[in-house]
Amino acid sequence: MIAQFGRVGVLYGGQSAEREISLKSGAAVMRALETLGIDYVGIDIGRDSIGELQKAGLDRAFIALHGPGGEDGRIQAVLEYLCIPFTGCDVQSSAIAMDKLRTKQLWRGIGVQTPDFEVLTQNSDWPRVLESLGGEVMVKPAHEGSSIGMARVATSAELESAYRNAAGFDSLVIAERLIRGAEYTVAILDDEALPAIRLETDHRFYDFEAKYVAGDTRYICPCGLEPEREQILRHRALEAFRAIGCRGWGRVDVMANEAGEFFMLEVNTVPGMTSHSLVPMAAKASGLSFESLVLAILTESLRR
Repeated sequence: MIAQFGRVGVLYGGQSAEREISLKSGAAVMRALETLGIDYVGIDIGRDSIGELQKAGLDRAFIALHGPGGEDGRIQAVLEYLCIPFTGCDVQSSAIAMDKLRTKQLWRGIGVQTPDFEVLTQNSDWPRVLESLGGEVMVKPAHEGSSIGMARVATSAELESAYRNAAGFDSLVIAERLIRGAEYTVAILDDEALPAIRLETDHRFYDFEAKYVAGDTRYICPCGLEPEREQILRHRALEAFRAIGCRGWGRVDVMANEAGEFFMLEVNTVPGMTSHSLVPMAAKASGLSFESLVLAILTESLRR
């Protein structure tokens, strides 16, 4: 079985703000491939990615690139051009998922529940935006991951300041109604929703520091929901994932309000793949080791 994969290129690093996380994901994936006895080569993707990929003589690629350049369809388009099968979502679904605004617009169009939102500009009426979205909002760059550039704000001055900070990462910034309640994430693997994880942090929200620095963030799996409620959550996350054409593997982030209604936030098409990341955590709850998870993700690329 191992021989059928041929030479696997692990694509990692890149030039996005999530480079350091991608380096760790790539290293973990390569360790797993080595344990599995699969032939691989690591490629830290730079500006001349086409040249690097052509020289590598790959039979397929395991994408471990996070953020712009890795999750937005660009590297997927290069691989399609070179006729190299790859893990995860295709060009179109990657591009949509990386754009929080387009994702939310699509979800709204087909009835997937997502928080109310507005696009911000330097000329936005800050008090009006805040009032229309319930008085407290999340500000988000539309094309970044790992909570980079995000802020939770409750005043007009904070909103304007958060916009200017987010605009330093992305030309498109949105404000999203704050949903007060439990936060969940649902990993998707081979068209199946894995056990949900509930996230708890003492920070104002699950920000970059809570994800990667703080030692007191709590990851709860089983997530504490009644079995019927968790099944609803997993079904809706899978529905949201499929709605934008995603395939293979990924992760859907969800908030529940105080009434227990689920609101889809975003889709991560290349989630973190360190031994402490959320998808491996959900896979472990399903009885899959890290190596088995990597193998399952890679196996899906055989169908391309």
